[in-house]
Amino acid sequence: MRLISALLIFCLFAASLPAQQPENTPAQNPPPAAQVQPAAPQTPEAKPTGTIVLNPESPKELSEAKHDFDSGVKLKNSGKLEEAFDKFSRAAELNPHSVDYVTAREITRQELAMDAINRGNKALNDQKEVVAMAEFRRALQFDPQNEFATQRLHESVWRNNPSSTALRVVDKSEEILLQPNPAHHDFHFRGDERSLLTEVGRAYGITVVFDDSVKTTRTRFDIEDVNFATAMEAATSVTNTFWVALTPKQIVLIGDNAQNRTAFERMSIRTYYLPDLTTPQELADLTNLLRVVLELRFITQDPAENTVTVRAPQAVLEATTQLLDNIVQGRPEVLLDVRVYQISQSLLRQLGANLPTQFTLFNISPALIAGLGLGAQNLINQLIASGGINQANSTAIQALLGQLAQNSGANTLLQMQPFATFGGGLTLTGLNATPAGVGYTFNVNESSVQNLENAQVRASQNQAATLLLGERYPVVNATFAPIYNTAAIAGVIGNGSYIAPVPSVNYEDLGLKLKVTPVIHTNESVSMKLELQIRSLGATTSNGIPIINNRQYSGSIMLKSGESSVVGGIISESDSRSVNGWPFLSRVPGLTYAGSQHDTTVNDADLLIVVTPHILRPAVHDSVAIALPTGH
Repeated sequence: MRLISALLIFCLFAASLPAQQPENTPAQNPPPAAQVQPAAPQTPEAKPTGTIVLNPESPKELSEAKHDFDSGVKLKNSGKLEEAFDKFSRAAELNPHSVDYVTAREITRQELAMDAINRGNKALNDQKEVVAMAEFRRALQFDPQNEFATQRLHESVWRNNPSSTALRVVDKSEEILLQPNPAHHDFHFRGDERSLLTEVGRAYGITVVFDDSVKTTRTRFDIEDVNFATAMEAATSVTNTFWVALTPKQIVLIGDNAQNRTAFERMSIRTYYLPDLTTPQELADLTNLLRVVLELRFITQDPAENTVTVRAPQAVLEATTQLLDNIVQGRPEVLLDVRVYQISQSLLRQLGANLPTQFTLFNISPALIAGLGLGAQNLINQLIASGGINQANSTAIQALLGQLAQNSGANTLLQMQPFATFGGGLTLTGLNATPAGVGYTFNVNESSVQNLENAQVRASQNQAATLLLGERYPVVNATFAPIYNTAAIAGVIGNGSYIAPVPSVNYEDLGLKLKVTPVIHTNESVSMKLELQIRSLGATTSNGIPIINNRQYSGSIMLKSGESSVVGGIISESDSRSVNGWPFLSRVPGLTYAGSQHDTTVNDADLLIVVTPHILRPAVHDSVAIALPTGH
């Protein structure tokens, strides 16, 4: 049975391998010479051999594709996107030549991916990393080329991966590791230094070779129950030497001085790639930090590649890697959600009667009446004889003046508005109202404006991020025109080729301008320096130049992640009322609108700025203890 099973496995494995031809073996044996027939000439209708001809779809496949497409449309309209996507995919497979089927499939694919991304973003804001990871992976299943879903997936697993992804070792060389025996020994030695070092090495199975710089002076050495590292460290300290491994079981002892350290100390080299250091100054600061803290003598930087190369002993390189892994991590990031609420209401109401408030008194003397023109005296005599003019009938004078207006238009009395008279004889007086007549006003003008601006900005630690939303409005600040007239200018104007000089224009930024510099702390709080500016075009102008409304906020606040706060707001209310009419009649409750005009103007404006930070990548400040090597 075992043999049969082995044979079956071997057959399956052999069947899965692709067929290969030997390199030097032709793919096919050529036919005998006698069997070679000349190729028949190709007719115009014959198709080239390399052309691939697709079989046309059968009527059944076309019918099934149409049925699946119609079903997918119904499912999509009912909100079942996944079932609709399956139907569209099957329809596109049955009839790949239909642009409608392929388009419907791709649009539904993008909608499914965006829905999954939105659900993942919500879960990530609620700190449900596992749910967010599942949603982002689901989005990649529908659209594997979606870079945004890939990025969000990496961000969702960032908390679960405390190791830094910002630091990557590009190249390194390994050091020879010495392999002494792990036993512990006691040493009570009296003799020369070379003999001491030889005895210590022999006790742990290490062969010792000496450089000429090692002295042969006598020394005394007593130590108990120590391993190789402790014993050799004590012995090299007594003899003022250091050792370098030649093989895992052999070392060379050299006199400890600066020249020998430079010539014989084994060095390793590593190059660190630091992508989060975006400026040359940051890279230079990090290089100086490593040089001072670890006393590195051989360290270089490459700002073009964002790399730092260090050459030092292996133990120092390990300490350097550990230090960089703790201090050079991905910059903390925060997503700032800014909402600006603006509500403006205005009311203008005008009600009442517009009565005359100014009157003119003038004396109507006989001399004034005599100057009405030729024929006036005869007309007056006729009116007096008929009894049309007397002291009790003052309105007859107005009829008289109306008739005289046809004979003369030069007299100032005829040019006045209608007036009333009182008195008689030498005391006849006229009363004229300015303006004449009574007007009634019923006017209401009410407006309400609600505006919401929502901006989201993603910023890194201590890095200023600026967002501009709006438009650039041109304001003309100077114009140019020719002040001379020549035959050349007249010629271009005549033939229509004259181009007027371009005016000088200054562009003003209108809309929302937001600048934020965040500092993310370990307690999930964010300190932000905000500069917010809202500019809009006013309704009035000054000397032809539009007035720009400006609202600006600048300050620093600290908020918890997900906490909303009002950083600025203003409430403006104005209410003005005016009455225009006769002094006493306008105060009578029942007749106030009949004897005066009431104007009411009400303006309300509310502005509210709300800021909510969401930490995307928190700040990590773990304590670290690095053990630097004491030297060989």
